[in-house]
Amino acid sequence: MEKIKLIASIFITTLVLVACKDDAKSSTDANTSEIEEVITDSFEVQMTNEPIKKSNSEIKAELENKGFKTFNFIEEETQDTILMQQYFMVLLKSGPIRSQNEEEAELLQQAHLNHLSKMYQLGYADISGPFGDNGNLRGVTIYNVPTLKMADSLAKADPMVKAGRLEVEIHPWWAAKGFSLR
Repeated sequence: MEKIKLIASIFITTLVLVACKDDAKSSTDANTSEIEEVITDSFEVQMTNEPIKKSNSEIKAELENKGFKTFNFIEEETQDTILMQQYFMVLLKSGPIRSQNEEEAELLQQAHLNHLSKMYQLGYADISGPFGDNGNLRGVTIYNVPTLKMADSLAKADPMVKAGRLEVEIHPWWAAKGFSLR
């Protein structure tokens, strides 16, 4: 009799486990289906929120309305139209006043880096960096502004330039709009 109770108990336990496994599987299937729906919904939202790509002519019109100089260049091999924009390349050169002590020079360097960071954050500078040869040319910044006067004013607002440790030389510079360094 005890054996029969034991066998019956094992049989019932097995049935319960199988039933629970099936419930867990169908629950997992339902959860997977819900997750797929959420992922699909998220994907659809991402797809509809992508920025609308502007044509070269729209970008050119916007730039020219802001006072930038532009022109179209036809790439000979592909016949693609490339929009060229005028930027201003500012060469930072050793200035006449380089007699600051180490502490003053370090404070000026930090203020200089803060200025360049601010120019980048405001959209006025696209790239900048030092030269690595410790020569008279100390660095370069490319200003993304419409006029030489504005580039000159922003470059001369640099604390290193104001202190005379650096001086600027500015040149108009043309580059393809939207292209990046490689």
